[in-house]
Amino acid sequence: MTTDRPTTGQARPRAVFATVSSPYYPLLVALFVGVMLISNVTGTKGVVLFDSWLHLDVGPIHMTGLVTDGAFFLFPLAYVLGDVISEVYGFRAMRRTIYAGFAVLILASLCFWLTIHLPAADFYDGQQAFERVAGVVPQFLLAGLAGYVVGEFLNSFVLVKMKERAGERRLWARLIGSTVVGEFADTLVFCSIAASALGISTWGDFINYTLIGFLWKTLVELLVMPITYFVVRRLKRAEPSYQEALRSASAADGDVL
Repeated sequence: MTTDRPTTGQARPRAVFATVSSPYYPLLVALFVGVMLISNVTGTKGVVLFDSWLHLDVGPIHMTGLVTDGAFFLFPLAYVLGDVISEVYGFRAMRRTIYAGFAVLILASLCFWLTIHLPAADFYDGQQAFERVAGVVPQFLLAGLAGYVVGEFLNSFVLVKMKERAGERRLWARLIGSTVVGEFADTLVFCSIAASALGISTWGDFINYTLIGFLWKTLVELLVMPITYFVVRRLKRAEPSYQEALRSASAADGDVL
C-alpha cells in the first residue's frame, strides 16, 4: 500500500508562485477597465441638461440644452487614469492596458448578447427592461470600441512623446496636450458613429453633442489636474523601478556631460 504522505526526514513539496512586480499597476489597470466598462453601459442613454433655460440659435446650430450621454460624469476618469499609467509606466504598459480594456468590452458585449437570448424563466418579468439596458446595439459597440482605441492610443502616444522631449518637467503641458488630442479624437469618432443610434438627427444636435462632450471631458481633466499631479508624484516615489530609472538617467546624463 502506497501513501502520498511524506516519510520522516522527507522534505515537504513547496508551493511556488510568480512575483507581482508592481503592486500599483494592476490596480490602475483594474480601475481603468472598470471605468470603461461602466461608461460603455451608461453611455447608451441620451441625456439633455439645462433644456429649460439654455437655448441657442446661431446659423445652422440650434441648441436646446446640453446634449450628452449617461457616461459624461464618469468617462473623463478613464483619461486621468490613462495619463497616470502613461506618465509613470510608459506607452508599452498603457498599450497593454488598452488591449485589456478592449478584450473586456468585447467579452461584456458577448455576455450581454448571450444572456438576452437565453430562455427566460416563467417567473422572470424583466426581459424587456434587461434588453433595453444591456442590449448590444452594434452601432454603439462599434462607436465605443473605435473611439476608445483611437482616443486612448493618441492620448498615451502624445503624452509619452512630449515626456521624451521634456523629461520630468512640464507635466501640466503633457496632461493638457494629450487630453485635448485624445479626447477630441475619441469624442469625434464615437459621436460620428453613435449619434444616429441615440436619435440625433440634426447638425445642430450633432455639433452640440460632440462639442459639449469634448469640452466637458477636457474641463474635468483640468479641474482634477491637482489630484492627477498628486497621484503621479506619489506613485513615482513609491515605485522602486521608477526611482532606479531616474538614477540611471541622471548617471547617464552625468557621463555625457
